[in-house]
Amino acid sequence: MKAERKKRTTLLLAIFTLWFLLFSGGAVAGEIQWQGYEKGMAMAKAQGKKIFLYFHADWCTYCKKMKKGTFRDNAVASYLNENFISISIDSDRKKNLAGSYGVRGLPTLWLLKEDHSKLSSLPGYVDARRLLTILKYVHTESYEKMSFNAFVKTL
Repeated sequence: MKAERKKRTTLLLAIFTLWFLLFSGGAVAGEIQWQGYEKGMAMAKAQGKKIFLYFHADWCTYCKKMKKGTFRDNAVASYLNENFISISIDSDRKKNLAGSYGVRGLPTLWLLKEDHSKLSSLPGYVDARRLLTILKYVHTESYEKMSFNAFVKTL
């Protein structure tokens, strides 16, 4: 009787684990690995990766929308984690830093080269599909060969 109960419990645990992995939406695996500014910049230099800066504030409605939607998208999170160092900056707490990047509204996204030089900024809300396209354009350095609209046509 105890052996049968143990088998049933093990089976239920295995089913629950499988269900969680299949239907959780990658909640753990799909989380962006956010860094602070100093640590992230050092990591980017050491790893030779481009940098994704995200300026936000707690009161910002569209920042919340990006956090709940765009940044929870598994494809976006995976692409950022594999190809960029992602840095989250609260512009209310880091006003001087936000000012040095010319942040005037939120959210504001910045893309930087591996050497920390500025590539481009994106003010305002960006949905997951559009952000993923932009990240691919930057990561593949297609900006050196073609316009963004020409790149979109290649997809």
